[in-house]
Amino acid sequence: MAQATPFPQDRTCPYHPPTGYRPLSEQGPLNRVTLYDDTEAWLVTGHAEAQALLTDPRLSADRQNPAFPLIARRFELSRREPIALLGVDDPLHNKQRRTLIPTFGVKRVAAMRPRIQRVVDELLDAVVAQGPPVELVAAFALPVPSIVICELLGVPYADHDFFEDASRRILRSATAQESDAGRLELMDYLGDLVDRKAKAAHGDPAGARAAAPAADATPEGVLDELVRDRLSDGTLDREELVRLALILLVAGHETTANMISLGTFTLLEHPDQLGALRADPELTRDAVEELLRYLSIADGLVRVATEDIEVAGQTIRADDGVILSSATVNRDATVYSDADDLDVRRNARHHLAFGFGIHQCLGQNLARAELEIALHSLLTRLPDLRLAVPAHELRMKPGDTIQGLVELPVTWGRG
Repeated sequence: MAQATPFPQDRTCPYHPPTGYRPLSEQGPLNRVTLYDDTEAWLVTGHAEAQALLTDPRLSADRQNPAFPLIARRFELSRREPIALLGVDDPLHNKQRRTLIPTFGVKRVAAMRPRIQRVVDELLDAVVAQGPPVELVAAFALPVPSIVICELLGVPYADHDFFEDASRRILRSATAQESDAGRLELMDYLGDLVDRKAKAAHGDPAGARAAAPAADATPEGVLDELVRDRLSDGTLDREELVRLALILLVAGHETTANMISLGTFTLLEHPDQLGALRADPELTRDAVEELLRYLSIADGLVRVATEDIEVAGQTIRADDGVILSSATVNRDATVYSDADDLDVRRNARHHLAFGFGIHQCLGQNLARAELEIALHSLLTRLPDLRLAVPAHELRMKPGDTIQGLVELPVTWGRG
């Protein structure tokens, strides 16, 4: 039997799936792939099959399961402790998710929109004041979601250099030891933050002002609510709350930052679509959904089968690893006409960029709001925005992490 195709692979174009995945899609919706450690797993590339499997209770997200497939060496130490939300099954997953649903609900996010707009406007004021050229990831794409998630959770943004660096090491380190060190440092930081919030909740205001890596004050946010309402009554224990805080903080800024920068680049590389969006700002919501589909930056939802599953003429055996490739699922030609084309007028709302089923991204409402406001404001404020370097010089993040650009130098005006 021929050797299975390796997974993951790096993209050769920032906004297209790796070229090595196309033959798999053409062969069928399920194929075997080889991971970094030579183990094999099923790669799902069909939209219908992905939806069916993501709602199948026989697929588990439990990363402590010894059979759970790992897509990179850096995650080898992650089996030691549970990962909140993303790495647990029901009933624990349901308990954690229900605890947080009000935080990311439509009403709360709608109420946050004016503040998100102010954050975006202030950052763009600074960009304009600095003048071109500007490295857009550091100046805009990363600070927007970092500031917003810090204010939502009650994490001091003054510490952003620390937690952004820890997040980078968790997600992109070369070794398991480096990745785990970043996780432990961030866990310690958030544990200290939770402890200070608990002291403040019990009448010790000084606790809220205790020193942190770079903070001199602790703002109030969702973590304070959880301390008062859930930690105090025993619904959550300290360790579980810290694990939830970690996943919310990391996911809350890393993914959206990549979408803002890569979405901007993709529009600049498709001037006809950028022109249509500028001519009709009412297209912004549809454009965001299309960019989510088209870019699919979280490419690889990983599961393990707990029982045999028959799907698309194949048998997924118990303990088989299953990886759902959102980048190829969202290019399924049976669902999307001209799937490899960017079309800001497309109705792409049934994409799977946020996953599907019980583990569908909890923060999708917030992510959509940030993307709509950030992209619309950026393109309106800088109507002649363009790349400051040739596109081929841009550095992409590797295929075994969240997809995106390392930097995005841009310019505007004359020159």
